[in-house]
Amino acid sequence: MKTKSSNRTTKLVQISLLVAIILLMAFTPIGYIRTLGLEITLIVIPVTVGAIILGPTSGAILGAVFGATSFIQCFGMSPFGAALLAINPWATFILCMVPRVLMGWLSGLIYAGLKRGNRNKNFAMMISNLSGPLLNTLLFMTTLILFFYSTEFIQGIATSLGTSSVIAFVIAFVGLNGLIEAGACFVLGSAVSKALDLFQQKAGSKY
Repeated sequence: MKTKSSNRTTKLVQISLLVAIILLMAFTPIGYIRTLGLEITLIVIPVTVGAIILGPTSGAILGAVFGATSFIQCFGMSPFGAALLAINPWATFILCMVPRVLMGWLSGLIYAGLKRGNRNKNFAMMISNLSGPLLNTLLFMTTLILFFYSTEFIQGIATSLGTSSVIAFVIAFVGLNGLIEAGACFVLGSAVSKALDLFQQKAGSKY
């Protein structure tokens, strides 16, 4: 049987590996699919997987790492982020950090709640991996609207999209990219979560 110290060490190693994956994805082309609209963010996958396998607190930590890399992207690597940073640095920091931390934390809570209620881990994993990207988009867009919707920059984008209301702007801005992000994270995240869960079960059975 594994000791508490061994469990903590294993968990720390797992978090460290996921942090490394997030950093790799954030600063290489594999983390973002850049388009004219909202970027398709695949970094949601390791955050959600970590929240499922390691728990809500670990999900929040991984979300914070994701948020920090997003904020760093605003310094010249993301034109959209750079524009927001020039308008309001503090609001941009909140926009990058808070939605990602909450996304990781809530994804872990959703998995724990579904698993406890239905006792079906596969179902809980699938719903949690779908909720991750949906929460990321919902929380990001809510924060963006709260801090930046009235700015000339966002109003210019809204005008170019032909929208005249907040809801119409969100739908047009997120568009197909949001659906692609949700679908990709759902499929890949569910597969990775299931594989890691099976690995943990086999590893645990050896002790």
